Amino acid sequence: MLSPSSIPSPSAAVAAHNPWRVSVAPMMDWTDRHCRYFHRLLSRHALLYTEMVTTGALLHGDVPSHLRFNLEEHPIALQLGGSEAADLAKCAVLGEQWGYDEINLNCGCPSERVQRGAFGACLMAEPQLVADGVKAMLDVVGVPVTVKHRIGIDKTESYDFVRDFVGTVGEAGCQVFIVHARNAWLKGLSPKENREIPPLRYEQVVRLKQDFPNLTICINGGIKTNDEIAVQLAQLDGVMVGREAYHNPWVLAGWDAAFYDAPLSELTRERVEEQMVAYMEREAAEHGTPWYSIARHMLGLRHGLPGARKWRQVWSDHRMKGLPPREVMALAHETVQKAV
Repeated sequence: MLSPSSIPSPSAAVAAHNPWRVSVAPMMDWTDRHCRYFHRLLSRHALLYTEMVTTGALLHGDVPSHLRFNLEEHPIALQLGGSEAADLAKCAVLGEQWGYDEINLNCGCPSERVQRGAFGACLMAEPQLVADGVKAMLDVVGVPVTVKHRIGIDKTESYDFVRDFVGTVGEAGCQVFIVHARNAWLKGLSPKENREIPPLRYEQVVRLKQDFPNLTICINGGIKTNDEIAVQLAQLDGVMVGREAYHNPWVLAGWDAAFYDAPLSELTRERVEEQMVAYMEREAAEHGTPWYSIARHMLGLRHGLPGARKWRQVWSDHRMKGLPPREVMALAHETVQKAV
């Protein structure tokens, strides 16, 4: 095992400002640029992550379709999926050129499709390969290169496994680790089951921070409320929230005041919805984007409020697709008023 003391201390910039304090997790098919624009309306400071983009998609596909984002989304991190150091380096350069604030390597996704590509959670079994990829990226970009990973794979529950992984990758220069506090079972569980069945073991992440005090250690997995975030921030450097941020997005509206010393937000759900409609109109004019591919991300906006189900039904009704989004919003409001 490599010694924690051999890992460099964080730079003065990282020590002075911690952009990883609260973040929204990368989520496949969900955290596209429209979702991130919506989340940015709710929190000015939370760090936002892209969906995982594979190195193959960038090197052999349509780069703008994968990397285009709205300037309003900053701070924003690009998550890459891959294992070849040279490919990761080329894609990291692309990410920096496109303006991303961070490059993150996925070492946590357990899906069989990702495993067939020899990346994601299975990379935890090859820490030196991950270290080589991280170093290759750090050699060619000036933005932070970070790693998101699990605490173990399959039924290996020894703390030594994740400690050695972080130690090896940390020696390559990675200073930020986002740790999903569950094992990834590579066989027998779906990605959804991998988020629910392997038990959460937060104490493993806390031990990592104790063993590697010079590293930035953030936690992910099962954290939903501001109180739960605060508990974790008392002992760790950052918290990443996943599904809760998507299904109950209004939780983000309290983050700036709670965790960034910002004034209490004067946002209302109605104002956010209005801003999203303006964004839908802009996207249609500039890129021909249909409004309903954007609206799907805000269906949780009224979560828990009277009439929320009726409002959601209007915005997701396929019969509305031919109407302008502003008319759909008016109908949704009318439906809520009747329901209440």
